[in-house]
Amino acid sequence: MLSQIKELAQELAPRLIEIRRHLHSHPELSGQEHQTAAYVAGVLSSCGLHVQERIGKTGLIGELIGGTDDRLVALRTDMDALPITEQTCLDFASHQPGVMHACGHDVHTTVGLGTAMILSQLGETFPGNTRFLFQPAEEIAQGANWIVKDGGMKDVSAIFGLHVFPSIPAGSIGIRYGALTA
Repeated sequence: MLSQIKELAQELAPRLIEIRRHLHSHPELSGQEHQTAAYVAGVLSSCGLHVQERIGKTGLIGELIGGTDDRLVALRTDMDALPITEQTCLDFASHQPGVMHACGHDVHTTVGLGTAMILSQLGETFPGNTRFLFQPAEEIAQGANWIVKDGGMKDVSAIFGLHVFPSIPAGSIGIRYGALTA
């Protein structure tokens, strides 16, 4: 299955670059992630995931259910941007004056979508059930509470989160058990 995942990741790379650049150029502040959530919902729906919108105000959930394992594992990514003016000359720089993805949440959302795209293509070879939590308002430390309040963690056996860190070399991961940047 690992070789199949690597193959799918290579095939999806151009699409994921396109998604990340779209998200980067259309940032939204905490609690205002309406267009981002709609875009994410469209990608998830196109992969056949069951989508629940307006979870945690402007967040959403995508579920991939049908595995032989009864447990439900969640992958949490954040979607909000910061009130910072982008000063790059990138062709995909922010189109929103005074708002940019300076903390990597465009990358996080893309990783969540890429994972959903890959797992949805694995079909029956993937035994798991996965809930993809696209959290709003991480930058104001509210979105996780909103998601929990709206039932986003109901029946979840384990949850994984991610955050890019410039101090960790590309191709490497850092692991911490317990809460971190949620």
